[in-house]
Amino acid sequence: MLSPPKLIEELTTQSAYPEDTRSIEVVQTRISYVFMTGDHVYKIKKPVDLGYLDYTSLDDRLYYCEREVELNRRLCPDIYLGVVPITRLGNRLLVEGHEGQTVEFAVKMRRLPREMMLNALIARDEATPEMMVDVADKLADFHAQAATNSTISAFGGVGTVLGNVHENFEQTKAYTGVTLSQEKYDRISRFTLHFIREHGHLFRERVNMGKIRDCHGDLHAEHICFTDGICIYDCIEFNDRFRYGDVVSEVAFLAMDLEHFGRADLSRSFILAYGRASSDPHLKSLLKFYKCYRAYVRGKVESMKLSDLDIGVEERRLAVKEAQAYFDLADFYTNRMPVLLITAGLIASGKSTIASLLARRYGLYLLRSDVVRKKLAGISPRERRFEQYDKGIYSPGFTRMTYDHMVEEAGNLLEEGHSVIIDASFMEAVVRERAVQVADSVGAGFRVLECRADYAVLLERLARRMERGDISDGRPEILQYQKEVFEPVRGIPEAMHVVLDTSKTLEEMLGDVDERMPRSPLPADH
Repeated sequence: MLSPPKLIEELTTQSAYPEDTRSIEVVQTRISYVFMTGDHVYKIKKPVDLGYLDYTSLDDRLYYCEREVELNRRLCPDIYLGVVPITRLGNRLLVEGHEGQTVEFAVKMRRLPREMMLNALIARDEATPEMMVDVADKLADFHAQAATNSTISAFGGVGTVLGNVHENFEQTKAYTGVTLSQEKYDRISRFTLHFIREHGHLFRERVNMGKIRDCHGDLHAEHICFTDGICIYDCIEFNDRFRYGDVVSEVAFLAMDLEHFGRADLSRSFILAYGRASSDPHLKSLLKFYKCYRAYVRGKVESMKLSDLDIGVEERRLAVKEAQAYFDLADFYTNRMPVLLITAGLIASGKSTIASLLARRYGLYLLRSDVVRKKLAGISPRERRFEQYDKGIYSPGFTRMTYDHMVEEAGNLLEEGHSVIIDASFMEAVVRERAVQVADSVGAGFRVLECRADYAVLLERLARRMERGDISDGRPEILQYQKEVFEPVRGIPEAMHVVLDTSKTLEEMLGDVDERMPRSPLPADH
């Protein structure tokens, strides 16, 4: 194979391609070179041996290109066009060439619109529960038809699952103290091994029911595109054991990824829809275990990037941050009880920022008073309402209705096993006490996160918020009113009251919350 610089140089020449193209975009992954023209994508496998995959020979690369097309046509039939040769003719490389010596092969695909990928839609706040229902229906149908046999089923057995988790923990020992703490490493391993030990019968039953299938294997938001239907692409072709598994493990992968993006609402819609479509009797029982497993694997993969000497300082920093986020999520899944967090404090004190970050860190269902208030009023969350604080949708009656609705919804979600954070001022002791009662009634953990900052800082933040058009209608006169009427947080056990100084860095505040998070005790090892 040509050296990477030479290959990239020659395949960024327009004359190398069979179609007219104004520009050629190149993306490199650890295992592929991807060349994107106006309408097509050409994916070339790197000649690497990473242990879990081996692309070192040209014959290997041809075989796995053909496997990639074959497997991905199951969920994305119109996008994967086939495998094409790359030939050398004189001093030129020709993609899809019919003359000269074949020097490489590429998977040819139709180019998908990047802006319609699920992760991009989430980033623009354009992903909807209805979209997730459609994904769930497609996935349930795929799982019902996916291949299974005795060889595939063995990958869902207790021995194989246990081997996989032991491998994960062995491969991440070197990263304790770097991307996850020893405490979290120990907690996740104890939870995982205890679950397998206590539910061995369930894993055996899944095998007997034929629920271990030839799945997609890498089902996260970036691999789902909403274009002319739903295209779920880029499944794992290089190692069958990464694709064979319990269908619930695959559902858990996407559910976990949605929660990693801070969209537990989309995750819930997806899980409920999949449950309806599949009638899987063990979905709820296995979901948290497999979400923890999938989050841990993602943390491991991000951590392993640190062993790549070719990545730069910024890539290394991002890898550490992503790995920590996935490990934090895996750690939170070890909690056997749901958790309710509420914020409290004046406007611009940092409540929404910390709530959004915690929703992503722990996969929490996020309820925002600004959104709920306007939804109840039948107006868009983005519509500004500069009403007097005690009038209209900000009147005492409407405010009580807003808080009643949020706390009631939180209670319903807690009963389903979801953890929730409510982003609101919670200025009155009576509504804070109501939240405590709801958490107690379902056996959920509870914390009130009181956000504080100097008054001058609050005024400065409000000015910036007004400039960027945030959904909040906060203004200086409202801040002054809140300061006068805010009831101090009293009567709540000290362990449940977390004061956050929002002049600290975000990481410091997240650490403060993490230390005080309610956790159910794990069973003792035996």
